[in-house]
Amino acid sequence: MDEPETEVPPHRERARERGSNDLLLRARDMRRQASEAERTLWKYLRGHPLNRHKFRRQMIIDSYIVDFACLEAKMIVEADGGQHVDQAAYDQRRTVYLERMGYTVLRFWNHEIFRETQSVLERIESALNNIPSP
Repeated sequence: MDEPETEVPPHRERARERGSNDLLLRARDMRRQASEAERTLWKYLRGHPLNRHKFRRQMIIDSYIVDFACLEAKMIVEADGGQHVDQAAYDQRRTVYLERMGYTVLRFWNHEIFRETQSVLERIESALNNIPSP
């Protein structure tokens, strides 16, 4: 016998929709106001250059907005600026959560992206090459 479906109360459904819409609007704003490091990295990630992997920017994954995501490889790339020094504990919890969802999370400081661009790209490509196929 099938279990009866539990109906979500209308006020919770509206709150969920509002939360989703808020995240979507925030992601769009973040795309428009990307940091210089994000713009620099995006130049190299867009257009499938790394082994044909497609990256998306300011992607919503569950309740988080990640800088760059390759869904087929389940990889997230984050560009961290100075504000991340003060939010290291939050970033760690977020990374653990995303890793539990099956994502590989790579973090690069902005100065690495600017000064060691080729090295950053090589590390991303190496991680893509080492991801087991499904």
